[in-house]
Amino acid sequence: MNKVVANAEAAIHDIKDNMTLMVGGFGLCGIPENCISALVKKNVKGLVCISNNAGVDDFGLGLLLQNKQIRKMISSYVGENAEFERQMLSGELEVDLIPQGTLATRCLAAGYGMPAVFTPAGVGTEVAIGKEVRNFNGKDYLLEMAFDADFALVKAWKGDAHGNLIFHETARNFNPLMAMAGKITVAEVEELVPVGQLDPDMIHTPGIYIHRIFQGAGYEKRIEQRTVRSR
Repeated sequence: MNKVVANAEAAIHDIKDNMTLMVGGFGLCGIPENCISALVKKNVKGLVCISNNAGVDDFGLGLLLQNKQIRKMISSYVGENAEFERQMLSGELEVDLIPQGTLATRCLAAGYGMPAVFTPAGVGTEVAIGKEVRNFNGKDYLLEMAFDADFALVKAWKGDAHGNLIFHETARNFNPLMAMAGKITVAEVEELVPVGQLDPDMIHTPGIYIHRIFQGAGYEKRIEQRTVRSR
């Protein structure tokens, strides 16, 4: 099945106000830059975004925050985004900060079709407030619900028309987990190749999880914090 669409605008054409989106990436690494730009232009509002963080002030999900398009962020940390911090502290933005491993596991549970998982992360902290705690073999675990996302937006290095994906190095972060978990998953890739060209043993996400794919353009691939060794 050919899943190729023309561009980001076509790929996200039916994302509407108040939908829940998973957005791949870690910091600024492996983020779906083209899809985010298309969402800014589309000006959808009231979004709930599930992402490890929210980019920086002028890039990544930070662009949607600047435009007041996000109602709630579900993330593991604030990062370098001053606007994210400002909106959270002022009460303009609803924020659910959860442990990074729990974020990943709740994505994974959604992809596997499991309604919930038990994890020891957060037991005895504010994270546990209002959640079921169950003891297994003398150790307490929290019940965490799988995410329920309308769309997952991911970015890969290479892909084919069937939606098979290969991620490059550290861009293989939350992307594979989220690709499995959206009701509709959109993949943007740096290189779109003919079916059969990808080595099956190198594929990270099989095409069965992908609904739409397109070749992106103009990737900036910014680095959130560049640290170098002094000479």
